[in-house]
Amino acid sequence: MTNITAKPTRLNDGDDLDAFVAEHDIALVEFYTKGCAKCAAMEPVLGNVAKATDVAVGMANPGDDLDLLERFNVQSVPTLLLFRDGEVVARKSSGFQGTEAVVDFLESNAAEAVSALE
Repeated sequence: MTNITAKPTRLNDGDDLDAFVAEHDIALVEFYTKGCAKCAAMEPVLGNVAKATDVAVGMANPGDDLDLLERFNVQSVPTLLLFRDGEVVARKSSGFQGTEAVVDFLESNAAEAVSALE
């Protein structure tokens, strides 16, 4: 099974995020802000991850819905949160991550949703 979407889904607010994670058994969401160079550099990486895995990938700007900052304890961007059945099961907030690092993160936390990179 391959991911239907090769691009990350833009999530406008908490309602969009809730619907996105409810719709997918496993979902990876990047929290980013406009003007963040590391965040912008993550977008093609997330596209590659979406193509290489069965993980649904979304992007949310907590600046558009400030409740997300507190709700998910986002203290820096980019922050990646991995959801399984609507619950956060893993977090990575160590700046820019390349495709391989993000796929490794997914393999460590959701191996069944990761197919080999070609």
